[in-house]
Amino acid sequence: MLLTYHRLGGLGIALWAVTIFVCLFLLVPIVFIAALSFGASQWLIFPPPGWTLRWYRELAADPRWLEAALTSAKVGFLSAALSVLLGLMASFALVRGRFPGRNLLKALFLTPMVLPVIVFAVAVYALFLRIGLNGTLLGFVLAHTVLAFPFAVIPIVNSLEGFDKSIEDAAVLCGASPLQAKLKITLPAIRIGLFSAAIFAFLISWDEVVVAIFMASPDLQTLPVRIWGALRQDLTPVIAAASTILVAFTLLVMAAAALVRRRISRCPRPSFPSAACARPTEPSSPPTMCRWRSPRASSSPSSAPRDRASRPRSTRWRASTSRPRATSCCAARP
Repeated sequence: MLLTYHRLGGLGIALWAVTIFVCLFLLVPIVFIAALSFGASQWLIFPPPGWTLRWYRELAADPRWLEAALTSAKVGFLSAALSVLLGLMASFALVRGRFPGRNLLKALFLTPMVLPVIVFAVAVYALFLRIGLNGTLLGFVLAHTVLAFPFAVIPIVNSLEGFDKSIEDAAVLCGASPLQAKLKITLPAIRIGLFSAAIFAFLISWDEVVVAIFMASPDLQTLPVRIWGALRQDLTPVIAAASTILVAFTLLVMAAAALVRRRISRCPRPSFPSAACARPTEPSSPPTMCRWRSPRASSSPSSAPRDRASRPRSTRWRASTSRPRATSCCAARP
């Protein structure tokens, strides 16, 4: 007997209660900070005594906030592109490769997900400070690429494992090079995994703050670092406005990603094999196999003429027992 929701009884009500509690726990802070960003008071008072757009105007008038948002977007796009490129190559090695230590390498790729962020931040800070990359755009991109790399590898590996490699092999047999087969057959087939990897990598870089604090400099700061610095100086509704913009942009990216992913999933996949590689079609009606039949006048096989000259001209061919009788007459075989 299958366990459905209607058979849960009191347990179903408890599950609904837990679901509502989790949703409120996640949404209430967002609603709270968004309401404070529109408050008329210069202090963070909830509920706000009035509503205004003053703090958003102050945020737009300060070039430091705009520069921090532009830096976050730039680092996010570069980190996402680099993470997807490296993750694609690593995924091919993990899925198609057969070498000792493959599982160990896969676990090593996932280390940034389980390693404490503060430990990784201190290690990256010590390394980049020694080689002169601390406080630079390249240092930001490399550090965030390492953080986003596992989130790019996982969806690409799952897409490659679900892809039928025989289609790629068929393209190679039809004359395509291995590189052409991967570019024209494999990559379009795993495009949803690539798109998901890019979105995850961008959001990891966009929302990251711990490593960014260690990598930042007075001239180069991301938006989360700028919010953290403003919190240490003064607690004003401008910070709430910046936080609301950060959250709103994240939600907008996730919604756009869902729409694009849905549109991509509806697009028809490239058909293969092509007409040039397909087998030739068989004839609709195969030729009828006939056999020679002795004249009706002969009552036994022994009475049939054996020499070619004595055979009658009006001999008929009859189809096999599984097919209808042939309608045309054929010349007898010698």
